[in-house]
Amino acid sequence: MCLLLAVVTLALYNPVNRHPFVNYDDDRYVTENPHVRQGLTAHTFTWALTSTEQANWHPLTWMSHALDCSLYRLNPVGHHFTSLLLHAVNVMLLFLLLMWTTERLGPSLFVAALFALHPMNVESVAWVAERKNVLCTTFFFLTLWAYGWYARNPDWKRYLAVAALFAAGLASKPMVITLPFVLLLLDYWPLARVRGTSAQANKTHPTFPWSRLALEKLPLLALSAASAVITMQAQQASGAIRTTAEFSFGVRIATAIYAYAMYLWKMVWPARLAPLYPHPGDSLAAWQVLVAAVVLLAITAVALRLRTHRYLLVGWLWFLGTLVPVIGLVQVGEAAMADRYAYIPLIGIFVMIAFGVADWAEQKQFGLWPVVPAAAVVVALALTTHRQIGYWQSNYDLWSHALAVTENNFVAEDNLGGALILEDKEDEAHPHFEAAARINPRDPMSHSNLGIYLQNHNRMREAVTQYETAVELTSDPVLLALTYANLGAAHRALGEDEQARKNFEQSLRFNPNQFNAWLGLGLLAQQQGKLGEAISDLSRSVEVQPTTQAYFELGRMLAQTGHVPEALDAYQQALKISPDLIEAQQAADALRQQKR
Repeated sequence: MCLLLAVVTLALYNPVNRHPFVNYDDDRYVTENPHVRQGLTAHTFTWALTSTEQANWHPLTWMSHALDCSLYRLNPVGHHFTSLLLHAVNVMLLFLLLMWTTERLGPSLFVAALFALHPMNVESVAWVAERKNVLCTTFFFLTLWAYGWYARNPDWKRYLAVAALFAAGLASKPMVITLPFVLLLLDYWPLARVRGTSAQANKTHPTFPWSRLALEKLPLLALSAASAVITMQAQQASGAIRTTAEFSFGVRIATAIYAYAMYLWKMVWPARLAPLYPHPGDSLAAWQVLVAAVVLLAITAVALRLRTHRYLLVGWLWFLGTLVPVIGLVQVGEAAMADRYAYIPLIGIFVMIAFGVADWAEQKQFGLWPVVPAAAVVVALALTTHRQIGYWQSNYDLWSHALAVTENNFVAEDNLGGALILEDKEDEAHPHFEAAARINPRDPMSHSNLGIYLQNHNRMREAVTQYETAVELTSDPVLLALTYANLGAAHRALGEDEQARKNFEQSLRFNPNQFNAWLGLGLLAQQQGKLGEAISDLSRSVEVQPTTQAYFELGRMLAQTGHVPEALDAYQQALKISPDLIEAQQAADALRQQKR
């Protein structure tokens, strides 16, 4: 059965191995992250343990990406395959956990199949930057395994294994902070560790009162609390947490209720899926929130009424509880909900469906007939998932689809514009940046992108205005570093060298590895005849990120200072990146003539 699940999962998701990186966080996590690009080294290991980049502390995720860079460099095939392999492992772990704890093959297999093939899980597997999701889920399941082992014979060594695996999960993604509460649910079902609630004596696990079981989880709750504090500090430092002035508490409650219901709807009817769903703010109608609340209360009432079927209450509380960290009560970023957030929570709903239908069919004595509709559901999900995977085959497809299935999605407008820029379609990208700024005038990314467009069209003063607006609207250090570097380049083009220098230095304060800030400083030093300083700055630029312009200018500086072999090497590096760069070829040929 494990082999069957693995083969089906790997076969269905195989197309992702041919997909590129996407222009949504993959650059920040991998392709333009100098620490990760070094591969898994002692330096990367130390950096990962202390870094709170991307508004999270997740050292194991950073190490995972760095290991992929060691193995595959920047070939996206390997990075995608690692995520796919982790998803296949998660599928098998889930099946074995349910099989061994419930001793029911059919429902356990169906839950694992739903988890493997559901379209809402595509985002977690097909998006390299979401490695943290599949990785933390692996440790989540391994922690449940260790807990089952501990429950058979509670002792401190086994408990230590549970705690260590849970810590590894938190070090992959802090969303698993609710795991201690999940363990309490498992005590109720299927482990039946709660004294006085079992219909029959449990011969496998010793039983305890609720108070003892809750006390048992306190050390794990301490780990959750520590992770929550670190995460909040990281998110506040990056400016990711939205204030109550932006989203009032009433709006957050209403949006959370509606999001719970929407996750259920998309689980049942997985259509119009997108990488990001814009936050509705105060635009939700009262009837939408009311209907959502009625649905949630109705399911809660059914789960309580049928509580003798313990998996119903456990599955429902699993779904409600594991979504709490990302349901929007603490609003992080722009999204109201995200498919990736449902990766673990929907397992609870899958359990309710699979075990509930299996019990009903057994009661009605349908024999093997339920296999037919179950197979039909699996096939339908597989076909829908195959189509959803296709949207991730290019940036253009991904964001065009996102705009088609969502409304007022300024993030999708920004990223579609970025995708068109990567295809050298700058004029086609410009309207998308304008649309993003129109949808959300306080979106710093669209202003930064408009600045780049204006700068490329030699409208420097207008570009400066857009960059300054972007700087005022963001506290994201990555965007600030990029924008200040571009602002410096615009001021340099206007002949305002002192202001340009200040901007470049400000950029490097936010990100010491901002390559174009080093390039800008090098060009300023070159203009002022400080050749040694120019060589140093340009060398730092190509060290962080090799570019044609930096290598060419470095070659010129090295040639002027008499370092001919080094200059030739710099020109050759420039030609490797841009083989048709005539100036570099001519300069290299001239140096060779001098040597003769």
